[in-house]
Amino acid sequence: MNDNPTQVRAVELLQELGLKEYEARCFVALTRIPQGTAKDVSEIADVPRTRVYDAVEELEVAGLVEVQPSSPQQFRAQPISEATETLRRQYDERIEELTESVSSLDPWEDRNREQHGIWTLSTRSAVANRTRSLVEDAREELVLLLCDGDVLSESLLDRLRSARDRDVDVFVGARSADVRNRLLTAVPDAHVVDSWLDLLQSPEAERETISHVVTVDRTSLLIGATEDDASGESTRTAIWSTGSGNGLVAITRRLLSAGLDLSEQPSD
Repeated sequence: MNDNPTQVRAVELLQELGLKEYEARCFVALTRIPQGTAKDVSEIADVPRTRVYDAVEELEVAGLVEVQPSSPQQFRAQPISEATETLRRQYDERIEELTESVSSLDPWEDRNREQHGIWTLSTRSAVANRTRSLVEDAREELVLLLCDGDVLSESLLDRLRSARDRDVDVFVGARSADVRNRLLTAVPDAHVVDSWLDLLQSPEAERETISHVVTVDRTSLLIGATEDDASGESTRTAIWSTGSGNGLVAITRRLLSAGLDLSEQPSD
């Protein structure tokens, strides 16, 4: 197989979606030609011809390739739009099956008990998922301070709207006027927070900056951070903590309360 970066990446992604290496190589090769024999696929994909037949057979079963019973046999890939939809459906089905399987397992211990302590999240998707989950869990009070506008996705806005529909008292703040306007468009009656945002801004000399802060119902706290590496790429991490009587959550909320005009009711 040649060293075309795009082709190599396509093969890697297909493997991540469950295809074996030779299957991925053969499929990518077939997307580059209208149709081809095992010899054609072997040359393009750099796969032994004898292995092409096995790989294509699996691809046919998966609904990604069509086979013409001629002599020699001709193969062609399904249109990209159909193939990606097939892969998406298979992936979703596996996720659903995984969810059902794991959910049906008997708990080794009680997972509903409060989990005190500070926990870390080290990927952008994990931070985004936990941020959305915390907003979904809000029942009384929600504070969302945004220093990085990239945090504000449409899915997060949807959850903010749902929080207000549940009569959650929502406080929002953002360094960017555009982000603040998006927040207030989604939640027009939210309390606007201006204090603390400057304090959350990190000095320019630091590569790590606070991206957002979330507090929920006096029991949960998440602090997200964005860090630029030497190559200029940014990563998203976070620390979070939850539980009634949690010291970190209580102290953070007390510090915020002065600037946010939050109720001074003590934590449970």
